[in-house]
Amino acid sequence: MGVRNDLRNIAIVAHVDHGKTTLVDKMLKQSGIFRENEEVSDRVMDSSDLEKERGITILSKNTAVMYNDVKINILDTPGHADFGGEVERILLMVDGVLLLVDAFEGCMPQTRFVLKKTLDLGKKVLVVINKVDRPGARPQEVVDEVLDLFIELGADEEQIDFPVVYTSAKDGTASLESDKMEADLTVLFETILDKIPAPEGDFDKPLQLLFSTIDYDDYIGRIGVGRVLRGSVKSGQMITLCHEGDVNRNYKIGKIYKFEGLNRVEAQEATVGDLVAISGLANLNVGDTACSPDCIEPIEFVRINEPTVSMMFMVNNSPFAGREGKYVTSRNIRDRLFKEIETNIAMRVEDTDSTDTFKVSGRGELHLSILIETMRRQGYEFQVSRPTVIYKEINQRQCEPIELLIIEVPDNYVGIVMEKLGTRKAEFVNMSTRDNGVTHLEFKIPARGLMGYQSEFLSDTNGNGILNHIFESYEPYKGDIVQRQQGSLIVHEAGETTGYGLFAAQDRGRLFVGPGVEVYEGMVIGASPKSEDIVVNVCKKKHATNTRASGSDEALKLVPPTKMSLENSLEFITDDELVEITPKNIRIRKKILNKELRLKKANKKKN
Repeated sequence: MGVRNDLRNIAIVAHVDHGKTTLVDKMLKQSGIFRENEEVSDRVMDSSDLEKERGITILSKNTAVMYNDVKINILDTPGHADFGGEVERILLMVDGVLLLVDAFEGCMPQTRFVLKKTLDLGKKVLVVINKVDRPGARPQEVVDEVLDLFIELGADEEQIDFPVVYTSAKDGTASLESDKMEADLTVLFETILDKIPAPEGDFDKPLQLLFSTIDYDDYIGRIGVGRVLRGSVKSGQMITLCHEGDVNRNYKIGKIYKFEGLNRVEAQEATVGDLVAISGLANLNVGDTACSPDCIEPIEFVRINEPTVSMMFMVNNSPFAGREGKYVTSRNIRDRLFKEIETNIAMRVEDTDSTDTFKVSGRGELHLSILIETMRRQGYEFQVSRPTVIYKEINQRQCEPIELLIIEVPDNYVGIVMEKLGTRKAEFVNMSTRDNGVTHLEFKIPARGLMGYQSEFLSDTNGNGILNHIFESYEPYKGDIVQRQQGSLIVHEAGETTGYGLFAAQDRGRLFVGPGVEVYEGMVIGASPKSEDIVVNVCKKKHATNTRASGSDEALKLVPPTKMSLENSLEFITDDELVEITPKNIRIRKKILNKELRLKKANKKKN
């Protein structure tokens, strides 16, 4: 066994918005990988448009910095629970983890999730208490919370004795004391070198390389990203790729790349501990092992948690179908969905009885909505159903996914939050108060009870609340939950919306569209305060006559429409509605567009 003292492999894990990507930014800048006059954007690791727009990390990414002649490979990971699959698979590539915790918020759902996975794999944990300069920060209390979490998750004595570094990622400073910051991140770099173990392995034994991520390059093709666990790999070398199910194929290694800063740099050879990107391996899957042909020993890959939510993806059959999309056929959609699961290992895609419909399952609504938004921007046109939870039968009982829900709200909103969650079958778990008038609430709630609650929660708390949740377990079915109590405002006939028609319709409810929008019969253009649907004619025009009356011909005053985002639309729809997705528009519609046919079906159900 040999040791690579010139190398460290770490992953930065945390709850969403606790400062992971900002800290990586500062580590890159202070390590000197950028020129002095080079312009570098904030959160440089969030490279995709969706990540920049939403301010969240969606995909795990590799980078590397040099400090005192030691190369530190860093993996920046997503903080949102719906992308937990990205975190699980990359933990096998590292020897230690930087667990980042907000000095104000403390331990949150994803903190628990990533820490449990880390401890289960026996990785070394370095706790980083970030945002110590934030108003209301309570770093010492948060350290105690982290210790309690370690104990609760069954950490052993060695794991409980974790090192702690205090940082302000925004300022690029770190210290071993919470009340006295140093000038830069030197303390953090030194602690990583001192506390995170160096990679170990047999340098002289046959190759063993585990792939944890798949990337794609328009010029190079499929690229596998993984870690050399044993031996060495050279460009042009023959290897045996071990797939799941004892399927082995021989390949010739194409190019080998190592990570330096934000770039991949071509290398001729990589050895124990190196994180590499390799081309030339067709049909490569996440979790495959590359071995020497004379010593085939595949490595068991980490078990990824199963999806909890599913929805149907369908070919668009609305009256506007095919107008805006580049890829509209069932074959286009099917090929794209099955391509997604090659790299997105926490997602599942299944064919259904209909050739035009596919069942897609994921970790949560955000997990699925990111796929929808990505496909939409790539030119795909389709429609999706309402998200539904995935039930399981355990010990001959129907069980459903239960989420751990953590809410932070000002004290005066606690009552309305408790009341609303009570109707959604939430079980109260814990409550504590902060010094700044904020109450911390914890609940266990069925996943279906959370559907549609996000927008309601923001309205109830006037935007002052923070809501986070993560999958907890499967438990027996909790009973029926009353979902949306609003009806829909449905278009009466095809045409273009007019100010006159909208003015008459706005008294019926909240509108989603303004004047001059093309609509079709059966399209949903608003929400009714009543439980039943209302058909409205928003295309009618005022009859032109020569008669004028003072007052009646004044300009019509329209209430500004509510703009429905993709997530808002998915939360809003009921079982008899769909969301139509095109590169230019997101529309809500009834499954049955014709009013008479809808009434006939409703009458059949009653009978």
